[in-house]
Amino acid sequence: MPRLRQVPRSEAAPEVLEMYNRLFDDRDPAFQPGTATGTPGNWWTVFALVPDIFNSATAQFALFNSKRRVLSPYLRELGLARTGFAAGSQFVFSQHCKAARAAGIPEDKLAGIPAWASSDVFDPAERSVLAYTDDLILADGRVQDATFERLKAHLPDEAILELTFAVCVYRLHATMCRALQLEYDEVPERIVEIPVPQGAGAAVNIMEQIGRANPGQ
Repeated sequence: MPRLRQVPRSEAAPEVLEMYNRLFDDRDPAFQPGTATGTPGNWWTVFALVPDIFNSATAQFALFNSKRRVLSPYLRELGLARTGFAAGSQFVFSQHCKAARAAGIPEDKLAGIPAWASSDVFDPAERSVLAYTDDLILADGRVQDATFERLKAHLPDEAILELTFAVCVYRLHATMCRALQLEYDEVPERIVEIPVPQGAGAAVNIMEQIGRANPGQ
């Protein structure tokens, strides 16, 4: 379950209710979860807690799909699928693989996104988008001059601004989904202590054991 309360139909603001109707038909998503893409849908029911934030987020989705965009859906979704993977969000990665497929990205390139740097399936323009995305996410925006020059060889300034904004927006979504345990990011913490085997004793001093392995030191 998400870490925050979900908003039922009875409490939903009018604009939230409109989206509920679009995504869930007449079901109450707080109690009858599930969307057409197979997600629980609790991103919508949790963001509905603050209608202003809900409205801001959904307006961004419309912005990215506007016919006024210079950046192609193909390159946008390539960058956003990589954003989800690099930011560690199963939800963002999974959803944008679906969107990338709809934008025309073939299966071999979708499969190559996690290890794109050592893959030979991407053309120079695609590689420039993936490298730029990695600098935005993994280097926290410290984009190298060489990375930027390669990107500018393939995209106009307007498209670069659109790509930058989209990647940064979905990094925010990746962070929020992991923090609030929304959708596919409701996963157990994997970095935990593994106990010593039963009967070995609670006071095993592993550092002392390692030290004894090198008696001359």
